[in-house]
Amino acid sequence: MPSRLSLLAASITAIAWVTPAAVAHPGGLNKQGCHNDRKNGGYHRHRAASGEGRPAAAAEPLDPSAWMPSTGAVFRKCAEARAAGAAPVRRGDPGYGPHLDRDHDGVGCEPSRRR
Repeated sequence: MPSRLSLLAASITAIAWVTPAAVAHPGGLNKQGCHNDRKNGGYHRHRAASGEGRPAAAAEPLDPSAWMPSTGAVFRKCAEARAAGAAPVRRGDPGYGPHLDRDHDGVGCEPSRRR
């Protein structure tokens, strides 16, 4: 008859075997290692930007004046918004323009969802 210890070890192994691995969200990161958190409405980093030595320990708030177009202007192209780290832009956000929103859902410069 198997001992309790061997049954416990077998149970733990079985649970570990069938439990799915925890994975991060599938969203892409920009060149600074950041992305917009659509669920919670924030902007945060997952890793250090290329050239930095170590990942950021905590989310860093962004200064909108660093990427916001001056004088209330909108981004001309999504490439501008992405280069400024502001993409995707939402209706009401600085830099949003309806020409950036291809599917008219209120979010412009969304990442491509090609399959």
